[in-house]
Amino acid sequence: MNPNNASRPASGKVLAARRLTLLASVAGIGLAVMFGGPGYSAPTSPAATAPAQTAEAVQHPAGFADLVAKVKPAVVSVRVKIDRTNMSMNENGNENSSDNGDNKTPFDQFFRQFGFENGQGAMQPRHEVITGEGSGFFISADGYAVTNNHVVDHAKTVEVTTDDGTKYTAKVVGTDPKTDLALIKVDGKNDLPYVKFADHAPRVGDWVVAVGNPFGLGGTVTAGIVSARGRDIGSGPYDDYIQIDAPINKGNSGGPAFDVDGNVIGVNTAIFSPSGGSVGIGFDIPADTAKLVVAQLEHEGHVTRGYMGVKVQPVTPDIADSLGLKKVEGALVDEPTPNSPAAKAGIAAGDVITAVNGKPIKGSRELAREIGTLAPGTAVKFDVLHQGESKTVTLTLGEMPRDQQANASEQQKPAQNEPHLGLALAPANEVTGAGSEGVAVVGVEPGSPAADRGFKTGDVILQVGGKSVSDVKDVRGALNEAHTSGKHDVLMRVKTADGTRFVAVPIAKS
Repeated sequence: MNPNNASRPASGKVLAARRLTLLASVAGIGLAVMFGGPGYSAPTSPAATAPAQTAEAVQHPAGFADLVAKVKPAVVSVRVKIDRTNMSMNENGNENSSDNGDNKTPFDQFFRQFGFENGQGAMQPRHEVITGEGSGFFISADGYAVTNNHVVDHAKTVEVTTDDGTKYTAKVVGTDPKTDLALIKVDGKNDLPYVKFADHAPRVGDWVVAVGNPFGLGGTVTAGIVSARGRDIGSGPYDDYIQIDAPINKGNSGGPAFDVDGNVIGVNTAIFSPSGGSVGIGFDIPADTAKLVVAQLEHEGHVTRGYMGVKVQPVTPDIADSLGLKKVEGALVDEPTPNSPAAKAGIAAGDVITAVNGKPIKGSRELAREIGTLAPGTAVKFDVLHQGESKTVTLTLGEMPRDQQANASEQQKPAQNEPHLGLALAPANEVTGAGSEGVAVVGVEPGSPAADRGFKTGDVILQVGGKSVSDVKDVRGALNEAHTSGKHDVLMRVKTADGTRFVAVPIAKS
């Protein structure tokens, strides 16, 4: 999409407006929604007016000019100098920040370079200072401004430029790599224009106006709608992005997206793009997330999150069937961390967490986001399904270790039902290195359901259907019991080289 044509509400022609109105009159329906925007008023009674009179009565959309004039002075260009000495280089010459590992998503390559002039390429000298550009916006008159962490990550100097061309030196107050947010500040000012975060989440279909510094061009405005909410793009444990189709490009990163009232509904962060330019799929950090993070950055310089200490995975249809759940919802506990708040409260492997403080939990990522918004020391009530029975567990959250990723973000891929397992088993105590508990996997049939579900030679099955197993007979008995009870899948607790996890497998058919 051409950014010059992004403000669609202001681009209608008189002739087109008349044709739509005439068609609406003939058909007896109102089509104002097809071209209406902020400030549009439909004719009071089109059916009672002659067609020619109706055409003359049409009021054209007001566009976004008043909104832009109101908010644009608070949006800034962010220019940084980065000392490459502080960055590691991989063998291909790509930068890897200390807070992020290898690229993991289709847009990580662009996302991590969002706003850098020289981008990726051949190996560069280790001591070279490079320049990057992004966007940001003031949230207070005394100079606090929000941008993305990846815009100022490893910055040696930060300079912001306002819409009127005034330049200020800024300092980094704090950053949060997990949400890709950063707070910077211009000192010595108390009369800077600023904007506020929205109090309510936008609806899908609402107008949105993005303002930023695409390709270093300076303050640029584009418009579109909210395309979706709750997007998980795999960039971090707390993904909950708003998707918009207002064009955002390289350099827009860290800039605001506004609703029609001039409130910030999100922070432009990433795009999906095969070419590096906008294709109408952009992602914004929601305002409610940004408010929580920014408040902590201002007062603490970093974000402290609550910690319950569990490794979980989502409930898939086959897992739900094996546990007798009516809904495919909740977070299945693989195992609690020893001596963690969850372990001390009695949450055990195989439990399904269905709600936090009365709020239903649909999946493992939602659990991570809920706990991540709570402060250490907070008492939290969890609704838990334990061995088929519902109970409420109350625990006090600890503090998330700084270097620990949220285990609640880890997910296992579901697989389709198959008629057999394809496993060769032996008692673990008879297999070297398998330990003394469970049944060891000594062979996996290629292409079998077990292979599809990630079973590997050396894995150890600890439980089948909630019962501990020590030999092949125990496994067969548990499978037969599940089959007799009418279940299509049975849940196995499996110890692998990476830890303990649950796997739902189909029951073999006779």
